[in-house]
Amino acid sequence: MDFIKELGYKALDSRLKRISDRIAHDVRKFYKEQGLDIEPNWYLVFMLLRHGEAVPIAAIAERLGYAHPSVVILVRKMAEKKYLLVKQDSKDRRQQLVSLSPKAAKLLPQLEKIWDSCEKAILQVLADDLAILRHLDQIDAALKTRSFHDRFQQAYLDSSIS
Repeated sequence: MDFIKELGYKALDSRLKRISDRIAHDVRKFYKEQGLDIEPNWYLVFMLLRHGEAVPIAAIAERLGYAHPSVVILVRKMAEKKYLLVKQDSKDRRQQLVSLSPKAAKLLPQLEKIWDSCEKAILQVLADDLAILRHLDQIDAALKTRSFHDRFQQAYLDSSIS
């Protein structure tokens, strides 16, 4: 009996999180098997920085659509493991510029092979049907137009009136 599945759309967030957690767990396990001390969610930062240019933390947050504090924590963890170099911007001392370390640059070919394999596995799970991406794009766009908070607050107020 799968309670989350039974709830259908009412548990959409829980179902997406469960799927995400399963994938992240297996990717983390694979990294460990390869002797890599890397977290699955670091992939996006590696991808953004793989061409060698230094990027401000704020720009990383904007490109990923993540909150700035979340990116600060992510960058700090990656820097602690020596995958990133972080330095102050000489033009704007308030900004920190982030780039891949030599350690990360050396690992890129291996990481790209892993990411390609992960992409193939995702396509296999999706049976090459990428319709889910259209649905996710619609959800993303709708939430950018009007927050979920506003939507459920209005629904709550509407139900209180009736």
